[in-house]
Amino acid sequence: MTLHQFHLQATWPGGRNEVGYLQAGNLKTEISIPREMNGPGEGTNPDEMLLGASSTCYLITLAAMIERTKLPLSHLSLSSVGEVDVTDGVFTYQKITHKPEMKLSAEATDKDLDKLRLLVEQAEASCMISRAINGNVEIELKPSISIV
Repeated sequence: MTLHQFHLQATWPGGRNEVGYLQAGNLKTEISIPREMNGPGEGTNPDEMLLGASSTCYLITLAAMIERTKLPLSHLSLSSVGEVDVTDGVFTYQKITHKPEMKLSAEATDKDLDKLRLLVEQAEASCMISRAINGNVEIELKPSISIV
């Protein structure tokens, strides 16, 4: 078994509407409650960070799978949306929708397209962050796949 540890250091100066700071490896940023939740909106916030963790994990996992299968990839990008429900003052991170856009080179076959469609699903199931939030946050995929 290999164990990887990631370390984070955070400081917070006071009450709810203050601005804190966090550092975790290369991530160095201010943190606060977002404006949408009546906070100062400085730096980033837990909602964006969960979305970022889920999105980057999915994107990197998908890219690695595409590379291993030697699909003729010409373009890969991702946009994602996180949805937080507020009911009776309780904030619940409900859903993340990943919208990967992939383009295969002109020499791609229908078999390559089918393989890529399968990888889109497998990457979400394989992503460490998706597995960590499974059962708590719904993940939806809306891929766009084409040949250049």
